[in-house]
Amino acid sequence: MASRRAAVGLIAMGFAALISISGASAQDYPTRPVKWVVGYPPGGATDILARLIGQRLSERLGQQFIIENKPGAGNNVGTESVVNADPDGYTVLLVNPANGINASLYTKLSFNFIRDIAPVAGILRSPNVMVVPADFPAKTVAEFVAYAKANPGKVNMASSGNGTSVHLSGELFKSMTGIEMTHIPYKGAAPALTDMIAGRVQVIFDNLPSAIQHIKAGTLRALAVTTETRSPLLPDVPTVGETVKGYEASAWFGMGAPAKTPKPIIDKLNKEINAILAEPAMQAKIAELGGVPLLGTPADFGKIIVSETEKWEKVVKFAGAKVE
Repeated sequence: MASRRAAVGLIAMGFAALISISGASAQDYPTRPVKWVVGYPPGGATDILARLIGQRLSERLGQQFIIENKPGAGNNVGTESVVNADPDGYTVLLVNPANGINASLYTKLSFNFIRDIAPVAGILRSPNVMVVPADFPAKTVAEFVAYAKANPGKVNMASSGNGTSVHLSGELFKSMTGIEMTHIPYKGAAPALTDMIAGRVQVIFDNLPSAIQHIKAGTLRALAVTTETRSPLLPDVPTVGETVKGYEASAWFGMGAPAKTPKPIIDKLNKEINAILAEPAMQAKIAELGGVPLLGTPADFGKIIVSETEKWEKVVKFAGAKVE
C-alpha cells in the first residue's frame, strides 16, 4: 500500500512538473525563432502584412518571426504545412480569405480549416480594388461592362490564385453583370500585377495593400473598390456597388496556428498582436494600406473565419466555381 501511495505521489509530482514546465514554456515563449508561413510569393498583400507585423513581433518578443513563403494550390500548400506542423507555437499561418473560400471551392482537401487551425488574432480587413492597365479603354465600371460585352473573349481576369478573394470577387462580378472573362490564376498578386502592367491581362480585383502603390504610381488605374463604402485611401474611386447594385466583397487577414497549440501561447501571441495593432505608427501604416485593424480575442477572430466561410460558400455556389 505504501509503495502504491508512493507511486501515486510520484505520478502526481510528474503531472505537477509537466504543468510547471508547460506554464514556464508559455511564459518564456518564444525561446527560438518562429516560422510564419505565407501561402503566396513575396510582394503580395499577405506577404506585406506578415513582414510588417512579424518585424514588430520579433522586436517585442526577442526572437525572429521568419516569413516562409509557400505558394501553391490557392494557398492550400502553405496551410497544409501548418496543419501538419508541431503544435508548439513555432509554426504559425498568415490566415487570409482563401482559407474561408477553399472549404467550399475545393472538392478534395486533406484538412478542415476551421477544425485544424486555431484562430490566434485578426490583423486587418481591407477592400479589394478593381484595377485595369493605365491604357485600358474603359474608365468606369459601366464602361468596363460595356467593353466586355462588346468584346467577348478579349478580357482576361487575373487573380492571385484559385480560391482567393481576388478570384472570387471577380467571379461574383461576372455573375452579377453577365459578362464573360477568362480567369488567369497566378501564384500570387505580384506576378499577376507585373503581367497586368505589361498588358497581358486586363483586370484584377486585387487586395488594396498590394495594388495601392501601382495605383498611386499611375501604372494601374483603379475603377472601383469592392466594399460597401468608399476607401479613405482612394476617396475619389467609387464602389463597385454604385454601378452593380448589391455587390460587396472585402479581404481579411490574421494569424492561425495548428489546432492543438497550447492556449497560453495563443493568448500571448494574441495579446502581442493586439498591442502592435494599437500602436499609432502601426495604425498609420495599416491606414496607408487601406486597411482597418481587426483587434479582438482569438474567439472574435474565429467568428470572423466562420462567418466569412459561410458567406463565400454562397458565392462559390452562385458562381458555380469548383477546383478539383
